[in-house]
Amino acid sequence: MQTYNMGAAPVTNFKKSKVLNYNGDIKQAVLAVQPKCPTYFYEPEKLKDKVDLFLNHFPGDVAYAVKCNPSRQILQTMTKAGITCFDVASLDEIQRVRKINPSADLYYMNPIKTPEAIHAAYFQYDVRTYVLDHKDELYKIMRETGLAQDLNLYIRLALPKNNAARTDFSSKFGADFDSAIELLKLARPVSKRLGISFHVGTQSMDPEVYARAIAHVRKIVDAAEIEIDSLDVGGGFPVDYPNAQPAPLTSYFDVIRHAITENGFEDIHILSEPGRALVSDCMTLVTRIDMRRNDILYINDGLYGGLTDIAPWQGIVYHHELVQRDAYMDQCEMGEFRLTGPTCDSVDMMNGPFVMSNNAKIGDWVMFKQTGAYSQSVRTGFNGFTDVDVIQIKNTAKN
Repeated sequence: MQTYNMGAAPVTNFKKSKVLNYNGDIKQAVLAVQPKCPTYFYEPEKLKDKVDLFLNHFPGDVAYAVKCNPSRQILQTMTKAGITCFDVASLDEIQRVRKINPSADLYYMNPIKTPEAIHAAYFQYDVRTYVLDHKDELYKIMRETGLAQDLNLYIRLALPKNNAARTDFSSKFGADFDSAIELLKLARPVSKRLGISFHVGTQSMDPEVYARAIAHVRKIVDAAEIEIDSLDVGGGFPVDYPNAQPAPLTSYFDVIRHAITENGFEDIHILSEPGRALVSDCMTLVTRIDMRRNDILYINDGLYGGLTDIAPWQGIVYHHELVQRDAYMDQCEMGEFRLTGPTCDSVDMMNGPFVMSNNAKIGDWVMFKQTGAYSQSVRTGFNGFTDVDVIQIKNTAKN
């Protein structure tokens, strides 16, 4: 049964994939398929579970951050599971969502947009919500939308550095305290709905950082003496990677809910922009071992492909496991390995150590779990390694 073509990145050749039934053991699914190129095993039920968690417990609307995984499969599952809002950062993402969900509520939350993109978003794709962190961006939006009277504008704030986050987003975007006050006063007369947004930083391990950010918003609103209609708490919700032990997501939601009430925002529209926390668990990337040299395993995907997040400068660690062609080889002492991708660049190395059976050999597979986030969207075509497959998994054990 053919399903769909992923088409995540323009340089990546995603083959038409099939639906595969299995009984709950993804290793058996790998052995059944025996993938020859890097292959994502997609489990939509896991995505639906995360969508349900956010929709049922987050105290506001949930806008999926499309940049995290813009594939058609993901957007289709999101829509069927009840997501109606999407955080988009480019015209390409706008077009992808519109093809799947023509009536979706799109939030154009890239603080720096080209004039052409703003014009097309407003007049061709019915986008009415935009973020900004500088007065020149406000003037750009007003000019390119023809001084529209139906705009929803969000002022993006810069926050104090969050040492509990993997990446500090305020180092690139956001208005400081005084600039935010000025922008609120400029934007209020031209906004149908005026909001404030912030991002605490990706993979944030401290729930209380959201409370501090919301308190910061309260101070700015009071100083500006401007009423806002919406508060966007952004993303940053963490994933439980092997090197991370965050509190449950519901703890983050509880902190946000309490801070909203404590700061007097309980009667306004509340929004979040989760990405990684929604899609990470629903995909497993399976790579094949094409050579072994002592403790180095040469696999057919790497840092220029779907494993960018485990680069030393990124700091993510995936749950990983060896899948062996020969079942009788399973029982063996464990060894520590380094991995290298297929490109000619010696930077394409992953030192780990990756602990697996010491019997690992050519033709076996290394699978990386929790690769639903960013693994597809940041792929390159370096050295011509572009073939990637996607297989949708239907877990018959749940039926």
